[in-house]
Amino acid sequence: MHSNADITKDQAETNQLFDSILLTQARASSSGGKSGDEVVSDVAADILSKLPPNFDTDAVLRKYPTDYSQSMNTVLVQEMGRFNKLLSSVRSSLINIQKAIRGLVVMSSDLEEVFVSILKGKIPGLWMQHSYPSLKPLGSYVNDFLARLKFLQDWYESGPPNVFWLSGFYFTQAFLTGAQQNYARKYAIPIDLLEYDYEMLEDRDYGFPPEDGVYVRGLFLDGARWDRKAGVLAESLPKVLYDTMPVIWLKPLKRSDIPERPCYVTPVYKTSERRGTLSTTGHSTNFVLSMKVPSDKPPEHWVCRGVALLCQLDN
Repeated sequence: MHSNADITKDQAETNQLFDSILLTQARASSSGGKSGDEVVSDVAADILSKLPPNFDTDAVLRKYPTDYSQSMNTVLVQEMGRFNKLLSSVRSSLINIQKAIRGLVVMSSDLEEVFVSILKGKIPGLWMQHSYPSLKPLGSYVNDFLARLKFLQDWYESGPPNVFWLSGFYFTQAFLTGAQQNYARKYAIPIDLLEYDYEMLEDRDYGFPPEDGVYVRGLFLDGARWDRKAGVLAESLPKVLYDTMPVIWLKPLKRSDIPERPCYVTPVYKTSERRGTLSTTGHSTNFVLSMKVPSDKPPEHWVCRGVALLCQLDN
């Protein structure tokens, strides 16, 4: 096992210990400090002040109408609809928790759960009912959520980005299918004959999108690192648990046209939990796809390392 495996184990044990301590934490504040009501009220007010208004999906649909040759228009509208539901849930719960603290509304069991979660710095379960998977603490989750909203707003205002933030999508599989659909319709190829070929690019800005396929960023390598000089998977550096992947070119090709090359078929997950449930769409709530990453070692080596790609980290 790699020396970093001990660090991962120790972190997991520490997190479990702190979670157990939080379960025994009393709601009353220590003398001289803020009360729980004051802390939650301040956090709620701070988050509310940062939330943008809901997306105007009608305006988006007028600017990016349904187009046979550009499936990304539909992807954008649908993504905004999903984030609107989450945004409304977050906003309404924070407004109601402030009212409940002031005694203007009844503190329901749902609001009580939101109160306790905010006090502990965790994501409320009420939000997670409408949210994408995430293991982040509350502060990091809010920052990540706001970054995703900005990603979509910039897309609406400035057009599709040259490099898509793969981690910023709520339903990542819809984006991946949309990119394949554009290729299939452009070349009149049945979409079920297509698969992605993957090319790892340089870390730089790209002024234009590719002719076919999409450029994506935002993935993290767990259990290994990307050797930027050799262009292959390599052992993790000591005490460096995750490595940021460069921009990746996802190229739709006929399955029969994809060249054979030494690689490791790396699973891509939305979170480090690496497990999910089968949703009503037929897709996993956590697993995204398997990506072929160039390697000069046999696949068994990386299987023992537990190598995977993650869309987001836990911090």
